[in-house]
Amino acid sequence: MPAPRKPNLPRPSRTPQSSQRPAQKSGAPELSGAPELIDPRWILKALAIVFATALLLSWGTLCLLWYQGQWQLVLHPSRTVAKSPASLGLKFTELHFAVDATGQPQLNGWYIPADVSSAPTALMLHSGDGSASDALPRALLLHNAHLNVLIFDYRGYGKSVGQHPTQATMQQDAESALTYLISTQHIPASQIILYGNGVGASLAVNLAAENHDIPAMILDTPEGDLTERVAHDAHSFLVPARLLFHEQFPLAAPLHILTTPKLLISYNTSHTPAALTNAADPKITLELSSENDSALTPTIQRFVDQYVPHTTQGTQP
Repeated sequence: MPAPRKPNLPRPSRTPQSSQRPAQKSGAPELSGAPELIDPRWILKALAIVFATALLLSWGTLCLLWYQGQWQLVLHPSRTVAKSPASLGLKFTELHFAVDATGQPQLNGWYIPADVSSAPTALMLHSGDGSASDALPRALLLHNAHLNVLIFDYRGYGKSVGQHPTQATMQQDAESALTYLISTQHIPASQIILYGNGVGASLAVNLAAENHDIPAMILDTPEGDLTERVAHDAHSFLVPARLLFHEQFPLAAPLHILTTPKLLISYNTSHTPAALTNAADPKITLELSSENDSALTPTIQRFVDQYVPHTTQGTQP
């Protein structure tokens, strides 16, 4: 018998491999070989943010540098000691005092004795410019008014230690000098006159406010309340100076309530500064044409005789 025939089954059709991929879901984005473009507005916004951030950081750095160096706008110390009291024919003793925790003296100065040992002693607080060497002509003026004189350099000035001065360190140095006269040299506070020149006047006023036994003070061309002056300085144009500035050397406010007798000296001015006009009594205001005015020495003598009695005082340096 013949063999049975196999049934003719349909052969599977061969389809391309790509056709076997699952169909793309409806709604899905079609893939494209071209790169997607970035919106130019986004690039501009990113650049603006980067630029603003860099500008803000630069301004902040400028403010920080200004804050750290602001003392240089009002204080101009010198390390040069070009002359000593001997150059003016004055006898003197060089002093080293105000020791720190290591036992090292921080301040350097000169004691210039008066012709009469019982004379009152003037504690000189010189201005923020130069050094004690530059203030020697004023020391001679006080000596000629028959006063003992202690003149010294703040830290950061002359031969005193320190990197640079500030209002705070200068005030501390003024207190150290007063303590030296009272505690070490045994000069009664009632025999000490404070003399302040320039920003040294602010130091003197604040020192007198804390030491009510001081009988009198002399303020020669006083300077203080320096915020407005610094705010108008060309170096302060790009920073909020009024917010950052702290080397103010307050003068008018403490002077307005301080009842310590005071001699207020100004030169060649059309009007007396408001800080002096509004100073509390008792006060004597002296307006002169120049620092060499012959009326200055006798006025100081009369002022001292009126408010500071001559008594026997402690040991001399």
